This record gives sequence, C-alpha cells and structure tokens, in this order.
Amino acid sequence: MAYTGSCFCGAVELRVEGEPEAMGYCHCRSCRSWSGGPVNAFSLWKPDAVTITAGAEHVATFARTPLSHRQYCAKCRGHLMTRHPPIELIDVFAATLPDLPFRPAVHVNYAETVLPMKDGLPKLRDFPAELGGSGESVPE
Repeated sequence: MAYTGSCFCGAVELRVEGEPEAMGYCHCRSCRSWSGGPVNAFSLWKPDAVTITAGAEHVATFARTPLSHRQYCAKCRGHLMTRHPPIELIDVFAATLPDLPFRPAVHVNYAETVLPMKDGLPKLRDFPAELGGSGESVPE
C-alpha cells in the first residue's frame, strides 16, 4: 500500500510505501513542544519506504539531539517527519498522511505525559527495549 502527504502549503510532497513498523503516541516534552499539542501521533517507517516526491529543495532540518532530526517545509514551516538515525526509522507524523488508517499500538515516554489517556494500550516509561529504552510499563 502507498500513502501520500504534504506540508501545510503543499510545496513538499512525500510518499510512503508498505506498512509502518509501528504506530502510536509519543508523550515526550520534545514531541509535545514540536507538535504544539499534548501528544504526538507517530507512524514509524524504514528509511527506504519514505520518498520526497516534490519540493525536496524546501525541506529543512532541525536536530536538537542526535536521536531526532525534525524535518519541515522551509516555505510554510509545516512539519513533515522526524528522522531517527540511531534506530534507523523515520516518524512520518500521522497527520502528514491523511489517508493512513492510524492504528496506534503503544504510548512511549508516558512518564512525561500531560494528557493521561485511558485507552487500554501499553504505556511505556520511555521506549521499547529493542529501541534502546527500558521497556518498562507504567500504569494507566
């Protein structure tokens, strides 16, 4: 399956192919600050599944930490995705892909939440162990 999306002004277009490696919610302070919301809905993809199909010259990157290289359109400042080099995955924001059936399976960095969500999904203190986190669950 393939899904397309764009930045806020449409100058940058992207395409993802296949199925995401994971989908869920991130509650970390960085994602909240970047997204402007109390939680960030993510879809994680292998790098070869994500292609900029138009407007690559408008893609800018801000890397506050080595873990997250946040990419956005330099024209409208619309957020597109976050590259995570250490784990070799790209978070294409769920809102960037309007036709993607968003099926969250986990909450990460739930220890930092400002919006408790009682939805029955696993809540992890930080990240799954296979991605370098503790894998420790926290109560809903």
